[in-house]
Amino acid sequence: MTITDEGTYVLSGNLTDGMVVVEAEDTDKVQLVLQNAQITNAQSAALYIRCADKVFVTLAPETQNSLQNGGAYTAIDENQIDAAVFSKSDLTFNGEGMLTVTADAGHGIVSKDDLVFTSGDYAVTGADHGIVGKDSVRIANGVYKIVAGKDGIHAENKDDASLGFIYLENGTYDIKAQGDGISAGSWLQAEGGTYNITTGEGSANVKTKTEPGRGSFHRQMAERRMEDTASAQEADATEDTASMKGIKAGTQMVLKKGAYTMDCEDDALHSNGNLTISAGIYTLSSGDDGIHADCDVTIDGGRIDITRSYEGIEGLGITITDGEISVQAADDGINAAGGNDSSGFEGPGSGGDQFAAVEGAYIHIAGGTLNVNAFGDGIDSNGDLTVSGGETYVSGPTDNGNGSLDYNGTAQITGGIFAASGSSGMAQNFGSSSTQGVVMVSLDAQEAETKISLTDSAGQELLSWTAQKEYTSVIVSCPEIKQGETYKITAGTAAEQIVMDRLVYGNGTPAGAEAGRGARGGMRGEPGKESIPGQETPSGEVPREAPQGTEQEL
Repeated sequence: MTITDEGTYVLSGNLTDGMVVVEAEDTDKVQLVLQNAQITNAQSAALYIRCADKVFVTLAPETQNSLQNGGAYTAIDENQIDAAVFSKSDLTFNGEGMLTVTADAGHGIVSKDDLVFTSGDYAVTGADHGIVGKDSVRIANGVYKIVAGKDGIHAENKDDASLGFIYLENGTYDIKAQGDGISAGSWLQAEGGTYNITTGEGSANVKTKTEPGRGSFHRQMAERRMEDTASAQEADATEDTASMKGIKAGTQMVLKKGAYTMDCEDDALHSNGNLTISAGIYTLSSGDDGIHADCDVTIDGGRIDITRSYEGIEGLGITITDGEISVQAADDGINAAGGNDSSGFEGPGSGGDQFAAVEGAYIHIAGGTLNVNAFGDGIDSNGDLTVSGGETYVSGPTDNGNGSLDYNGTAQITGGIFAASGSSGMAQNFGSSSTQGVVMVSLDAQEAETKISLTDSAGQELLSWTAQKEYTSVIVSCPEIKQGETYKITAGTAAEQIVMDRLVYGNGTPAGAEAGRGARGGMRGEPGKESIPGQETPSGEVPREAPQGTEQEL
């Protein structure tokens, strides 16, 4: 059936092995009202919009409608039809009814222009992508259940980099995709909605080793990444290359609010540019990074719970000003790395300097509450680290090849609460440019789930938290710590008085040195005295020694 004139058309009943075609003038606006309409085409699209200015598909209230492709596409003109619903013009869906779209081959719904949804209830199954808009996909409301062999929702314009964007205002999304859940070739912005997204076979399908032992674990992960790179190169980086991210943007991602539950084989949230979160609730389980940006990650609100990840939050620069954040990571919890998805580890034989600062890399924590449980470094900046506010609690690694705090540039604390526990073999303290008092001590091994507290000379508790894993090193800082005062640290079965003869107290970080990697001492020695392995260099830095009990191929 071919529609050639502008107007409103009500479709009801069954059309078996047929097609509805819209072929009007390019200035015409056409509205199709589906009122219990079922259209099936074994050889092509059920609905084909060849020409019009705009087409509106309205789902009549309390109706059940279906559009289905039977698994093949036979060419009928110069256009390469490859979807159950295929449009060459702007296409808008609305109404209060339900629409089921099934594509046994190809995509579910495709617009080669803008694709808009303002309301309705949709169940879309696509052998390839579920919903595709070349210039954009814009959704204001509605309910979407999508099962896709590739991406659930996909926007991409290879001819114009400014297009291919996705805007989501509200709606409910249940997406199961073998590719990305939602993928924008350029920018993506979400201002609400409820998202339940699973990609691939979920995060549990990725085998990651979370036991202590940096050497074996990092070698395993490096080998995995090199295999992934080789596979991508072999596939010529085509669309078929497996990318199983939850929500992905090519240039920028902005998430203003919404509720997100994701279980992904790859990154849960991923941007090839910047990524900003200002509000919302996020429960993220990832076989790779929980949150990743090639450039900057900014978090200034929301509740984020990364329940499983290789690295929790990764970006070239990371700024946290507000929010409630919890991170579980097999490697680093928070990692400011070198602008790609390599997680900051160059791998065996790379020839790179792991201790060299990366230009532009930084972590800045100015507010919010951050809880990190990491088997690698707790907080790792390949550049600088600054803490000026908020509350940060780190249960770091148990092996001596990592530290609860790790940086390659400088580290400064000027405000907030910071408390970290972990191994002592590669421990680092904040630098001497800090303006808030900080204490780092080493001690005999303490059990997991033991309380660590700091009290002043009057016995008032200033800070306390519970370490989630075994530890031999503790770092604490809070605004009440003053130079010249005496404090007591209690950690499990150990207790020690600390005389703050300097503002940055820490065995292994001499005054004026910005890095104290490999330092030992603390509660095993005389309070206030340093116990430094190796001889101090004229610059005030401590020579790095090999971590005790770890593999030497680091």
